Amino acid sequence: MVRDALASDRMIGMVQPREDDPTTLTGPSEDAEPAERPPPVYPTGCAGRITAFSESDDGRMQITLTGIARFAISEEVPTLRGYRRIVPDWEPYRGDLADDDAVIDRPRLLAALKAFFKLNDIAADWDSISATPDERLVTSLAMICQFAPNEKQALLEARDLGERSRVMTALVEMAVLGRATAGDTARH
Repeated sequence: MVRDALASDRMIGMVQPREDDPTTLTGPSEDAEPAERPPPVYPTGCAGRITAFSESDDGRMQITLTGIARFAISEEVPTLRGYRRIVPDWEPYRGDLADDDAVIDRPRLLAALKAFFKLNDIAADWDSISATPDERLVTSLAMICQFAPNEKQALLEARDLGERSRVMTALVEMAVLGRATAGDTARH
């Protein structure tokens, strides 16, 4: 897949596997047995462009993928050389290519993060976090926080930065509340 992407437009679509819904969109595979079905995936993914790559001595590829835009899966087409392919529908996420001037509730997000980091004994450089632009902060947190796959998918599918920030804040606050409640239950 990486070699094919490098030989063309350097674009790769990333879609998260979905284990909770066997009816999720899947399609035929030209190199699979007729009774086999590929694992289900979420209906929304993100296209990225390979912006850097290197090959190790044993033939593995290390790539840097820079996100470009999200897409909805319009249909899945037969596999090619072992990897899945889809027809993307860009329309629902065409706003990804425009500047997002959404306002986020930064004080609430940072307060939730401080509580979350404290509960999890995570050290942070709060001056650097405070200086990070909104979009980079929310996007970085979405990538590095250990949320469940369905929570990460909710972040991916959020309409814009403002909604993504609200979902992020809610997830962090729920994690803090869940840990605090679990601690109270353990003490009783």
